[in-house]
Amino acid sequence: MQFGLFDQNDHSGRDLTRQYAERLALAELADELGFDHLHISEHHGTTLSTANSPSVFLAAVSQRTRRIRFGPLVYLLPLYHPLRLVEEIGMLDRLSRGRFEFGVGRGASPHEVGYFGVDPSEAFARYEEAYGFLMQGLKQGRLHGQGKFWRFDQVEISITPERMPPLWYAVGTPETADWPARQGMNIVAGGVSEKIGAIAKAFRQEFRAAHGAGAPEPLIGALRHVVVADTDAEALALGRAAWPRFHASFMRLWRRHGGEPRNIRPPEAFDALLAAGAGIAGSPETLRQRLRELVDATGVTYLGGSFVFGDLPFEAAKRSMTLFMREVAPAF
Repeated sequence: MQFGLFDQNDHSGRDLTRQYAERLALAELADELGFDHLHISEHHGTTLSTANSPSVFLAAVSQRTRRIRFGPLVYLLPLYHPLRLVEEIGMLDRLSRGRFEFGVGRGASPHEVGYFGVDPSEAFARYEEAYGFLMQGLKQGRLHGQGKFWRFDQVEISITPERMPPLWYAVGTPETADWPARQGMNIVAGGVSEKIGAIAKAFRQEFRAAHGAGAPEPLIGALRHVVVADTDAEALALGRAAWPRFHASFMRLWRRHGGEPRNIRPPEAFDALLAAGAGIAGSPETLRQRLRELVDATGVTYLGGSFVFGDLPFEAAKRSMTLFMREVAPAF
């Protein structure tokens, strides 16, 4: 079992200069405590993310950490020029001495891609084309070919990674688990345990069919909001107080423009999140029990924990992460 810190970097309401300093300090702490991965999201035009340019934030992370692997979950490929992104990935891999990993996706919100002048109906086509050129550039060290959106004529990639970085993919339904399985990607999924278990089963079946029964299996992960404190009552109080600001950020664009989120819509109340199994809060003993239930029900081998969200106090996030890695993770 591996463990990661998944940080939306949503606006806490505190001064942004202070928030960046706190988030980088939490990245350092995750590195010291033994977290395996640090992932951040990418969002635009919304308080759901203050790390709108993941590469910029992660360049700072690369210099503040020594062991932890890190990357965006995910780069919104319809918004990137493939040449620019290949070069950024090469830089981040070199800056981190080979610790960079990254996820790819088309984005969950049509409103965000629309802000960049991208027709939401073309987002998937742009994603597919960008992914093809991205893989070509990383594997071959050049870009060449004519697509609908980009054209390259033997463009040399002067900044290449030390090795091909591992890839991640966020899976929303069991029916969409086949493509990342064939690609050999690590995956994560949110939502109730029943859905994650179905995704894990579909992924494993497709992966074994594509790569053989003896091939090393990629990580199969669950995303969960996590609060650990000395007592259940303290953890619940912290989660209940911090959740409304996060929920408002998550729903901000949908409330402004209309429509509904794809695949996951978090409940308005923190207790409802816990009841659905999409969040875990309590003492270390409670966390061990809840996490064992999650692993037994889904077969996941990775937990991406959102240990900081909304206006959760910085010291509470530090305490939560520390208790988790010292008193919960060793049981797995």
